[in-house]
This record gives sequence, structure tokens and C-alpha cells, in this order.
Amino acid sequence: MQKPVPKINVNDLTMAYGDFVIQRDLTFEIATGDIFIIMGGSGCGKSTLLRHLVGLKAPAKGRVLYGDTSFWETSPGEQEKIMRSIGITYQSGALWSSLTLAENVSLPLKEFSRFSDAQIRELVFLKLSLVGLAGFEDFYPSEISGGMQKRAALARAMALDPEILFFDEPSAGLDPVSARRLDNLILELRDSLGATVVIVTHELASIFAIGNNSVFLDPETRTMIATGNPNTLLAECQHPTVQSFLTRGEAEVNI
Repeated sequence: MQKPVPKINVNDLTMAYGDFVIQRDLTFEIATGDIFIIMGGSGCGKSTLLRHLVGLKAPAKGRVLYGDTSFWETSPGEQEKIMRSIGITYQSGALWSSLTLAENVSLPLKEFSRFSDAQIRELVFLKLSLVGLAGFEDFYPSEISGGMQKRAALARAMALDPEILFFDEPSAGLDPVSARRLDNLILELRDSLGATVVIVTHELASIFAIGNNSVFLDPETRTMIATGNPNTLLAECQHPTVQSFLTRGEAEVNI
């Protein structure tokens, strides 16, 4: 049986700012339906890798393929088509403070779809309902909790029914209960919508609870040193840096 084409294929990627190399020789695959974790120590380039994947920064070397299409080597029209198939939520949520939740979620629909105002209102209600915010359409971001703001940002990211959802530190600033609820929501949306999810995070609880694939970036060697299911890496990967990260340093104590 022929192996299915990965949703995203990163091949020999080098990330750099001028002559300063952030990471080099990155090669990994993200399959359809994965909850893929980008992890590693502070300053290793996790968020920079996310920017390369979503088309915000071109690589110094290498390729990022969506299916069979190399993003940085295809036409602007094809690039725009790919970017419309993804949704992004940022660490801060990046909601417009002067707009209601409904107005925030409606922005991409008004910009990139031909739906009528009535259809957009219906879709906005649906997306907010999916993330547990039905009844909060007319609230402003300042009037809801941090966890609710994260969910509202997710609703906006889902507005155009993306095939791939990207998250940059989704649990940052949340208490453990809210973070767990957000993890459960991500799992539910992946299962119900069939989306592929890519997450930048250092939160071990989330990594082990929802991640089924990952890449580990090392700031010292400036390259990847592990890839695979985080739980499998915890059990089987012998690299001391990976073990130290996944055990919060306990592996070093036990050596």
C-alpha cells in the first residue's frame, strides 16, 4: 500500500536571521489528524519554526511542503490558497479589544468569504458555540476571562473551516483547570472536524495529554534531536537533553 502524503513535510530546513542560524537540518512530517507538538528549551526557535510553517518567514534553506506543494517555491496564488486552509491562534489571543467576540470572529468571514450578513451571523454563532461561548457574542474581550479569550481566538481561527490549526503557547497564562479544558477542546475539535493541529508549547501536561507526534529543538546544537510521540520519547529516548526536558530535570537527578 502506498504511504499517504503527509499534511506537512519539512525537508532540510534551516532558519536564520541574516548570518545567525536559529536551527538547521530540520526534517520531519506532520500527518493528517496529528496533534503535533513543537517543543524544546527557551530560545530554541519554536515560535520561529511556527512562522516558517504558516508562511510568515521564508527559510534560509530547505522546503516546507503542504501535500505535494512546496510553499516557498509555488506561485503567490497557490500560497494564498494554502494560507486560507490554515487557522492561527497566538499566545496573547490577539483579539481586537474594541470589537465584540462576534465581531472578532466575523472578521475573516467578511474579508475572505462571500456569505451574506445573515449567513455570517449564523456561522459566528456556530463557531462560538463550538468553543463553549454561546451567549457571549456581544461581550468584549475585557469582559471575559483569559481562558474564554483563548477560546474566542480559537473560534476566530476556525471561522473559515481550516484544515490545519496552529497554536502558539495556547495554555500560557492559564490556570491548570482552564489549561486542561482547552486541551480537551482541542482534542474534541480535532476529532469532530478532522483538523490537523500544530502546537508550540512547553507545558508538559498538555504535551503528554494531547500530543501524538512532535519535534524537539535543541538550542545548543541548533538542530532537532528527537521526533515522535512525546510519551514514546519519554519512555525510550536516551538523549539526556530530551529526558531532562520531559521530566523537568528529574532524569538528571537520578543519573
